[in-house]
Amino acid sequence: MRVVVDASVALKWFLRSPEDEDDSAVALELLAAIQRDRLPMVQPAHFVAQVSAVLAREGARFADAALRDLLEVESETVADEQLYRRAIALSRRLGHHLFDTLYHSLALELSQAMLVTADERYHRVARREGRIALLRDFDVEAASSS
Repeated sequence: MRVVVDASVALKWFLRSPEDEDDSAVALELLAAIQRDRLPMVQPAHFVAQVSAVLAREGARFADAALRDLLEVESETVADEQLYRRAIALSRRLGHHLFDTLYHSLALELSQAMLVTADERYHRVARREGRIALLRDFDVEAASSS
């Protein structure tokens, strides 16, 4: 299996707080699986920019170090016409932001790929499309062995 990790999950790698500790633990377990090459990560082209924008706003004092760490995470980037077309259609159908649907469209485009998100609102409206898991429900160990 390959994972598409959206910004809501990746930010938990850097912005951990007591109120989201449980989700942060799963996010860090997922990161460890990615770093150990047990779960290959695939991303749309805007991933680093979106995560960096939030880091600059929320974690300004450590944004540079976090960006360096983010860029060291091994991933494949996909940006092709079919991905954007599918994301636009999904965005219109769900009434949701294109950045969110780009992650999901990538998971839908690739064989054996799953979007992992901590965005409950997006998950609620998009789960019927398939290939999406809420971070807190994602079984990293099971996904790593499939």
